[in-house]
Amino acid sequence: MSWQIPTLIEQDIKSGKAQYRTFQTGNGGQSILPVPSNSYVVIFGYDFSPAGGAFGAIGDSVAVANGNPIRYTSLMQAFETQQISFYTGTDFYPFIHHVNINSRPFVANVNAVLPDDNITTRISLFNEVDNTPISRQVYITSTNDVTITHGLIINATRASANAIPVTNRTPQGLTYGGSPQVVNTQTNYGSGATPQQFMQPSPKDYQDFAFGLLPANADGQAFATPDSTNGLRDATEYINANFGLGFLNLAGCHYFLNLHYALYTETVPESRG
Repeated sequence: MSWQIPTLIEQDIKSGKAQYRTFQTGNGGQSILPVPSNSYVVIFGYDFSPAGGAFGAIGDSVAVANGNPIRYTSLMQAFETQQISFYTGTDFYPFIHHVNINSRPFVANVNAVLPDDNITTRISLFNEVDNTPISRQVYITSTNDVTITHGLIINATRASANAIPVTNRTPQGLTYGGSPQVVNTQTNYGSGATPQQFMQPSPKDYQDFAFGLLPANADGQAFATPDSTNGLRDATEYINANFGLGFLNLAGCHYFLNLHYALYTETVPESRG
């Protein structure tokens, strides 16, 4: 997917009403885009290079730092779902990206990796994260500093499932209304104690459909909140914990995010579209 500068913003840049700016961040999961006083920004696109590059998994294992093999094909799955979110002080914008894990045939010298294995060679798969940049068009305005959060989503825990009733919004045949299938109605993304609770079809429907009391952290959007086990996990912390400092210090292992935005050095107009 590609994006382009919105026509009106491009005209403002050309006429001098706004300045085209970029803001590049990466590595650790928390960053802040500063917005000067008496100004506002319009973020209209970003380029996102996912975390997890610069290494791969040979089959089920690979020789890593200090000569110790780490079985981590399954550990790479954490890089498959990554979230970027923006908080303006008044509005919250989450974006979840699925990232491909590419595989190709590989003839592994097993004894070089796992000396206790009796097999000398094994045809296996070499798995690696596709960290090709992802471009996305957005339209986020803010008069405040913009908080940017990145992390890996490891788990999406089903908390409840129900059969959807037939209503004027969930007609039989066209939707799951009246279907005998039991579908997700609550999925938890985040801390086991206080998870972000994604309610379906919506928080209002959850109660209207007699699925039970609405949980305290119910939300109609699917996004993760920080938690090292069940929710959003900082990629640098994850890399250090599972692969070691040798990989943590490789730039290619980390995510990078480049924002494209217009800076207006004036008070925000009443109407911003």
